[in-house]
Amino acid sequence: MNDSELQLLVEKISTQIFGKPFSHKASFNHRLRTTGGRYLLGTHNIEINKKYLELLGEKELIGIIKHELCHYHLHLEGKGHQHRDKDFKRLLKKVGAPRFCNQLPEARAKRSAKKILIYQCTNCQLSYQRRRSIDTGKYVCGKCGGKLKKMKEVVL
Repeated sequence: MNDSELQLLVEKISTQIFGKPFSHKASFNHRLRTTGGRYLLGTHNIEINKKYLELLGEKELIGIIKHELCHYHLHLEGKGHQHRDKDFKRLLKKVGAPRFCNQLPEARAKRSAKKILIYQCTNCQLSYQRRRSIDTGKYVCGKCGGKLKKMKEVVL
């Protein structure tokens, strides 16, 4: 699917489900990383993350388009268009749009991969397990005050 096909799909969904025309621009934005799409308040355009179409399919894409169209139509009408507003929540429910999009599989894998850093005191050999790295030049052993040394990094 390219930008012109996306534009037609957004216009079709807007007229069929909302009963109102979409008269601005819809396009794919390859720089979006953490969201399925976004509605731009200044230009009234809608940008969609193409990875959601590629990895999760057209059904997920349609849900994202409905969600962004809720922002679009409510903003143009001067009603509450933010996620926390009652008007927005009501319209989402009415059109069957998701409040938040599903996570991409690659993001899920990245979040579940946890690393553990193991530090050891050079004086008393006490081990410390941490998820975040420690500045060994600044921090010392809590037991004896000895110097800490990074031993290994374990990925779970």
